[in-house]
Amino acid sequence: MSSPVVPAEAAPIVTSGAPANHLSLEQQQQIAAAQAQAAQAAHFAPVPAAAPTASASLYIGELDPSVNEAMLFEMFNSVGPVASIRVCRDAVTRRSLGYAYVNFHNVADGERALESLNYTVLKGRACRIMWSQRDPALRKTGTGNIFIKNLDPTIDNKALHDTFSAFGNILSCKVATEDGVSKGYGFVHYETHEAAENAIKHVNGMLLNDKKVFVGHHISKKERQSKVEEMKAKFTNVYIKNLDPEVSQDEVEALFAKYGPITSCVVASDDSGRSKGFGFINFENHEDAQRAVDELHDSDYKEKKLFVTRAQKKNEREEELKKQYEQQKMEKLSKYQGVNLYIKNLDDDIDDERLRQEFSVYGVITSAKVMRDDKLGAEEDESAKGPSKGFGFVCFSSPDEATKAVTEMNGRMLGTKPIYVALAQRKEVRKSQLEAQMAQRSQLRMQQIPGQMGGGMYPPQLFYPGFPPQGGRGMVYPGQPGMMPRPRWVAPGQPQQMHPGAPMPGYPMGQFPPMGQGRPRGTGPRSGSQRGGAAGQQGRPQGSPQGPAGAPRGAPGGRGGYTRNTGQGRGANAPAAQTATPAGDGNVLTAASLAAADPDQQKQMVGEHLYPKIAARQPDFAGKITGMLLEMDNGELLHLLEDTEALDAKVEEAVAVLKAHEAEAEK
Repeated sequence: MSSPVVPAEAAPIVTSGAPANHLSLEQQQQIAAAQAQAAQAAHFAPVPAAAPTASASLYIGELDPSVNEAMLFEMFNSVGPVASIRVCRDAVTRRSLGYAYVNFHNVADGERALESLNYTVLKGRACRIMWSQRDPALRKTGTGNIFIKNLDPTIDNKALHDTFSAFGNILSCKVATEDGVSKGYGFVHYETHEAAENAIKHVNGMLLNDKKVFVGHHISKKERQSKVEEMKAKFTNVYIKNLDPEVSQDEVEALFAKYGPITSCVVASDDSGRSKGFGFINFENHEDAQRAVDELHDSDYKEKKLFVTRAQKKNEREEELKKQYEQQKMEKLSKYQGVNLYIKNLDDDIDDERLRQEFSVYGVITSAKVMRDDKLGAEEDESAKGPSKGFGFVCFSSPDEATKAVTEMNGRMLGTKPIYVALAQRKEVRKSQLEAQMAQRSQLRMQQIPGQMGGGMYPPQLFYPGFPPQGGRGMVYPGQPGMMPRPRWVAPGQPQQMHPGAPMPGYPMGQFPPMGQGRPRGTGPRSGSQRGGAAGQQGRPQGSPQGPAGAPRGAPGGRGGYTRNTGQGRGANAPAAQTATPAGDGNVLTAASLAAADPDQQKQMVGEHLYPKIAARQPDFAGKITGMLLEMDNGELLHLLEDTEALDAKVEEAVAVLKAHEAEAEK
């Protein structure tokens, strides 16, 4: 077990330009004044060139994740002027790693802070302070590092430090814990080897809080593992299981005694004295134990086949079983890599046979399975199958067949729903990909903020992909990958006006009509299903007013991206305008009607039905949530319209993302 006494990271000397985003203006001014004073003193009191400069950098560990630079400044500035403070954070998530570095101008202030503030409780945790060691060799040698086990649970870092400080200068002291509870062992790192020897001599075997403790030199994990391998090669302890419950301990001892002298024999039993069917036999010699294992393993004894092997510790068995499980899983994954397909958005009435039948035209299928909730089925009838979960798997015999099936079947209507087909992935792989995408978007967004806000005191006007700025015609701005989606969905009956920085009506964020000479597609004559009210333009001369001032041609102030019949007919084209509303007002949206609609209108149709449902649940975030959900596949959106529980879950997930983003923006 490696010692957690010393940090594995190097202890960089943090410059005065260290993160000031958590420091107040007054605190930054105090640090700047102290630095100026120290620089002036250094100018008039030169140090000889050959004299080594002592570091005044402290390492602070065991910090709560919410502790920031401002809290540490208030704590350490009371001791002496602080040069700089840095809380180490994850490069991607920017979350605290639980440790920090505080730099003073002189060593005396650092010594005072170490003596007076060590183990001070900060946010419910006792922080551990030690001198920062920039040289990794000093941390890894292990000289002066001792290990203490069988500690009383009430002994914490401070109590351990107070107990062992009488034997020498302590660099670091720590009790290992899990969820705030002591594990019963700890480490003390002395400045010298002599102090460590003195502590071992006087404390080993003594009572601490009525418990006899063991104190010895710390042995690195590598050395311990090498000793374990030696013990495995020369074991004397044997484990036996699958014993008949009627077999007594004396009978087991007699069975093994013929192989050599036995020092102990134990058969585990319950509270009533009945055998649990396993036990341990310890031999004097390794050769006798090895011979007993070789001859008795898989042998029959009282109509039971015995299992006899070398006795193992619990963590050793768990590690071996974990390795076996991972190896089997990797073999299975490599075997089915590129041939196993994942299918979702399935109808409830589709079973294994129907799934196999639909995909069999693309190649030889080795297995086809629709996942079901067997618990619900067992509650009603033990022999009945549970309801479908809406997804399944199909495994082909070759990657080419699987690729062809993905190309042909993805998005195809199966029953009443369009299905989603892709190569199956492990949960860990999907999670890592999503985390990488989120981290990349967050990083791009953080990089864009300084450039956007640097032009003046007002936030810049945001331009979305494919939509011209104010004035109608102009440069089409490219898409910005780091921009947060902000579609503006409005409730039915409310007017929607076009303005720069807003998405095109009828299109969620990132989906815009192609731009041609600065105007949306649909201003020319088309069929009755065209967008933007083009049907009404055929009956008026060019150049006549077409909508609110500043709005692009072909995009009147009416709601959505297509024209409704307002009762002011446009001649012969009025019926055509009526046919441009396939979503209907209050009608149920079906997969068939969605598939029959123009691809440009499908998202708008789904949004028309999705927005009222979301507004009833989250009126404050309805527009943003609708825009976020419209990034999903149409098949999944239809499922949300039909399944109230699934919609509630997605809405709650979107609200959590929005609130987290707002909290991050406030910081």
